[in-house]
Parts: sequence; C-alpha cells; structure tokens
Amino acid sequence: MSDSFDVNVALGPRSYHISVVSNQFDQFADALETWMNNNPAFRNSVAEGNKTAFIVTDRNLAALHTPKIEKSLEAKGWKWETAIIEAGEKSKSLAVISSLYDRLVELKADRQTVLIAVGGGVTGDAAGFVAATYVRGLPFVQVPTSLLAHVDSSVGGKVGVNHPQAKNLIGAFYQPLGVFIDTSTLETLPERDYRSGLAEIVKYGVILDSKFFQYLEQNIEGLNQRSPEVLRTVIARSCELKAEVVEQDEHERTGLRAILNYGHTFAHAFEALCGYGELMHGEAVSIGMVYASDLAEKLNLIAHQETERQIQLLQALGLPVSLPEGTRLVNDEIIDRMKLDKKTVGGKLRFVLPTCIGRVEVFKDIPESLVREVLDELAHSQTGNDDFQI
Repeated sequence: MSDSFDVNVALGPRSYHISVVSNQFDQFADALETWMNNNPAFRNSVAEGNKTAFIVTDRNLAALHTPKIEKSLEAKGWKWETAIIEAGEKSKSLAVISSLYDRLVELKADRQTVLIAVGGGVTGDAAGFVAATYVRGLPFVQVPTSLLAHVDSSVGGKVGVNHPQAKNLIGAFYQPLGVFIDTSTLETLPERDYRSGLAEIVKYGVILDSKFFQYLEQNIEGLNQRSPEVLRTVIARSCELKAEVVEQDEHERTGLRAILNYGHTFAHAFEALCGYGELMHGEAVSIGMVYASDLAEKLNLIAHQETERQIQLLQALGLPVSLPEGTRLVNDEIIDRMKLDKKTVGGKLRFVLPTCIGRVEVFKDIPESLVREVLDELAHSQTGNDDFQI
C-alpha cells in the first residue's frame, strides 16, 4: 500500500489536489507552498514573502491538531493568527462569520492571506464561507479532522452557514487551494464519530465502484482497527469517486451530483424526526441505505442478496441497519419530511436507488404506497439492532 496518495480534482482553473497521508503534519507547510506555487493566482506570494495565514479551528481541536499546523508554518517562516470557534452547528451562523470577518480586518488580511480550516464539517463549512466572501475570495485550505469530513464535506467546494429556518441555506460553491488529510486525526476520534464516517465510505462503493465495495468487505478488520494503511486507501478512493462526480456537476446543475445522496432521503427524515443529535448523520445514512435498497428490491431493480451484502458490511462496521429499538415514527410524518427533500419535484418523491452494487440511478414518481410498505416492513423487523447503542 502507498504511504501517501495524491488525488486531483480536475475543475479547470479551480483544480486542486487532496493529499492523503499519515503522521505528516510537519510537512503541511511544504504542501501548502507547493499548492500556491502551482496556482497562477498565488505563484508569486511565497517568492515575495507574502506568507500570512489565518487558521480557523474549534475549541476541541485548538490544543490537539492545530498546534501541529502552527509548528509546520513556523518552521517555514509563516506568520499566522488562530481563531477558535465553538464546536457544533451553532458556529455555522452569520454572527460567528461576522466575528471572523472582524478578526481578518484586524489582521489586515488581503487576497494573498491563506485561510486554513482545521476541523470537521462545521469548521470547514463556516471557514470556507468566510474565505469565499471576504474581499470576494481568499485562498482556502481544508485540514479535515473527522472521517466524515475527510471523505465528504472537504471535497466538492460546498461552503455555507445555517439560517434559523434551515440548515445550509446560505452558502456558495468555493473550491479550496488544496485539502490536507492526515489519518492520525482519526486516532483520537470518538467511536461513534468514526463509524459515522464509515457509512459514507460504504455509500461510495454502492453508488460508484463494486470493486471498492468488495475491498471494504475484505478489509473489515483493518477498518475496525483504524489501520493507517487501509484508511489511506479507502479515504483516497472515496475522494477520487466524489471528485469524479463533482468534476461533471460542480454546481449541481445536471442532477448527477444527486447520486451522492444515496440513502439520504430516508436518512434526513429519520434524523429530523428522531431529533437532531439523537442519530448521527452517518448512522442515519446507514439505515437509509438499507431502506433505499429494500425499496429497490420491491421495484425489481436489485436482488435481495445485494441488499444483504450492504447489511452485512454495515453491521460488521458497527453501524445500525434499522432504527433504534423503541423508536416509533409515524409514516405520514416521514413522508412529509421526505417531500422536503431537494430531489422532490412537484410533490413527487424521487429516490436514488441501486440497480446493482456499484451503480445507482435517480428514480422519480415512486408510488407512495410502496414507500409506506417499506417503512412498515422494516419498522416491524427491527433486526440487527441489538448491539447498536445511541
């Protein structure tokens, strides 16, 4: 296995690289300067000594991974300031964004000042939004520290903040200068957070790559033990697969990017109705994939054994495949929530459904009665949930 991977996201003048490494934070500044030297807009910055950075991190990471970034920058002669935001969705607010603007004004930041986001998806979204909007665009680098951020939110250029009425309502598509993924951040990640990220990795295998799905089946032990070698491989491949989709549908205009939402139509409804925070996002996606595959079976799109492969892999990775025991959700409320899904058109439910392991399609006009049938059957089965605790 490779000691490091370099994934290219090919978006013309907005192209960038994702470095996937282990225990190499001391080389972060080298990677940053390489990315800047390779970008025509910032090529002269390093040579002219314009080496100023603004780091945004959350309180949980301020003493954990951020000092390693600061030490690497210091060794290469960079100046920097670090802003600490609170962990959690509450930091994706315009009030927090405004406070970060204030810090940039104090720093006298200009279009050569590099904004570095160190943290999970919330930090990346919020800091990315600041980068996209301050002086109409700062160079931006992602240093994701959670598995979910490694394989999902740090790739694709979505940045934004929440509105009191809805998540991610205010945002932009703004690609980073580069993404630096070090698997050592996963060593301290809480168990549920780690497994939540594994669900998105399994998703990539189902929607785009049957060989990758098979690799996951063959490396369950390595995944459960957080083997750096296995993690570098699966993170890099997940990033490659998402990049392939983003390259073809950067701004969600063609509908192709919708395939990344496999399992999410059910998952978002379950997350909302169980109460945000009760189910982690990846846990809800894991359950949602099983429901979506069962729906595909009822439409004769996929064989039962293909659903079983998903269930067995998810369970082997410690993920739930049905709602927590005792959960009682009302089908009408689930359907209503599903109709808020961004794939819904004219009140008609649309689902991303598998036609085999490695391929999915978006299906419209799915009979509501069939969805209710799936909800009833799986609600009553409650199988595979004995070992899952929330």
